[in-house]
Amino acid sequence: MADKKLKITLVKSTIGAVPKNRATAESMGLRKIGKSVVLPDNEATRGQIRQISHLIKVEEV
Repeated sequence: MADKKLKITLVKSTIGAVPKNRATAESMGLRKIGKSVVLPDNEATRGQIRQISHLIKVEEV
């Protein structure tokens, strides 16, 4: 699990989102719609994904 990566793409705007969800997306490096980041597949990242799953699309890399 340590060498796996996840590609996370922001697909919905954070304008109407709860401030905590907006902060989570920004802390992951997602600031614009269509922006993608590659992050390690660990428990911390999975927790962030669970919190904003309605705003993002996740793929394994």
